[in-house]
Amino acid sequence: MLDTAIKTQLKTYLERLVQPIELVASLDDGEKSAEVRELLREIGELSPLASIREDGTDARKPSFAVGRPGEDARVRFAGIPMGHEFTSLVLALLQVSGYAPKVEPEIIEQIKNIPGTFRFETYISLSCHNCPDVVQALNLMAVLNPGIENVMIDGALFQDEVDSRQIMAVPSVWLNGEVFGQGRMTLEEIIAKIDTGAATRDAEKLNAKDAFDVLVVGGGPAGSAAAIYAARKGIRTGVVAERFGGQVLDTLSIENLISVPHTEGPKLATALEQHVKEYEVDIMNLQRAEALIPAGEDGLIQVRTVGGATLKSKSVILATGARWREMNVPGEKEYKAKGVCFCPHCDGPLFKGKRVAVIGGGNSGVEAAIDLAGIVSHVTLIEFDSKLRADAVLQAKLTSLPNVTVIVSALSTEVTGDGEKVNGLIYKDRVSGESKRVGLEGIFVQIGLLPNTDWIKGTVALSPRGEIEVDARGQTSVPGVFAAGDVTTVPYKQIIIAMGEGAKASLSAFDHLIRSPAPASAVAVAA
Repeated sequence: MLDTAIKTQLKTYLERLVQPIELVASLDDGEKSAEVRELLREIGELSPLASIREDGTDARKPSFAVGRPGEDARVRFAGIPMGHEFTSLVLALLQVSGYAPKVEPEIIEQIKNIPGTFRFETYISLSCHNCPDVVQALNLMAVLNPGIENVMIDGALFQDEVDSRQIMAVPSVWLNGEVFGQGRMTLEEIIAKIDTGAATRDAEKLNAKDAFDVLVVGGGPAGSAAAIYAARKGIRTGVVAERFGGQVLDTLSIENLISVPHTEGPKLATALEQHVKEYEVDIMNLQRAEALIPAGEDGLIQVRTVGGATLKSKSVILATGARWREMNVPGEKEYKAKGVCFCPHCDGPLFKGKRVAVIGGGNSGVEAAIDLAGIVSHVTLIEFDSKLRADAVLQAKLTSLPNVTVIVSALSTEVTGDGEKVNGLIYKDRVSGESKRVGLEGIFVQIGLLPNTDWIKGTVALSPRGEIEVDARGQTSVPGVFAAGDVTTVPYKQIIIAMGEGAKASLSAFDHLIRSPAPASAVAVAA
């Protein structure tokens, strides 16, 4: 089951087990159960603290529970946690044994003190790069709090459940039999959803904070670079972000970050946060800004959050990034996560053997179509323009695939469904004017980005496309407010460009502070 290299690595990890653990399997006579049996046997051989039983009574087969002998197990895996989920298995083994997690003490205490009973079911695909974060967060919560349980469910193995619950996007989390959430969620996000008093406590803490010299709104590549450059000047720096890492978290493969031949979005996001934490930066995560108030007589700019907090700062850098552009046609919102998807890598395996469409003929759309063609029965790529806009090498690969149809000069006009899931797409032929329908089960939208600027309309000057207008120094139309990254008018939305723009905006903000009538409190020290 495990090759020699993985066994050697796993044995090293299992040497860190603190107390005995017990893996209890629920199996049948199927091929996948045989694979689980072999996996557990190999784990048992690698550590004297790991014992294996096969008398489990779970209705899901194959599955196995991870717990301590004599105690009710609260962490389970329905399926074979390999691929991206192998790390989830390793962490579960260690943490159930008592190995201390790398989580801040206050978060651990918060988890332990959450009252109630929570039975999580987390549907995943083994190719999903966002799923492990959710599985690992929920497993940790189950380890720390006896009122919490979690089971990872491989949707490819339990297709009947996936179909009956109309699951068409992963990760998909159910709580006590009801939908809890879909898509990537951090540990902090999950805690905030079930700890009902957390929002009020957070607002009180934020309102009590002193004014910052530089406050960065956004935690993606641009925001991270801005925070690091500001903190290195020795001035009071804060970052307020709805989701630290931003859209990078939803990016699978990154191969154009100079000096880094290849990385993955979640890995880069973690590295960004770790780098920011090397400095004295006040990171305020899971806080969505809802209003920007220009400086008054006190010289302080205010940023108000959805949670009711107000942060003050002598300068502000807006780095709120962008989000996936939607088609904005009837049926799209109704069937989101019910056939309308935005991540082919995550959700593609759920459409194995089915018909799907990809909307968009740029690099993202063509790459998605190529990836999906190896999983689904047929891919229809629909492009508004009269020709595809993707790189020639990608177009050549696409046209070589036998189960792909390309339709150009097509305007998507409606997503159709049966009330529970997608069953087709209607488009208008822009040449003939004729309306046509494609029968399918899934639609992957890949048509670009929209800047996250709704909250500052009417306060900061925006371009016709909704991007923040900035000059060569990153200055916006509001004194003391700068902007960087995908949210601005700077062309070419690339990670490396966003990082550079974040650094530039931060240096401009510092220059603004030292030239202002009331300089930042720490400027004299930094100078």
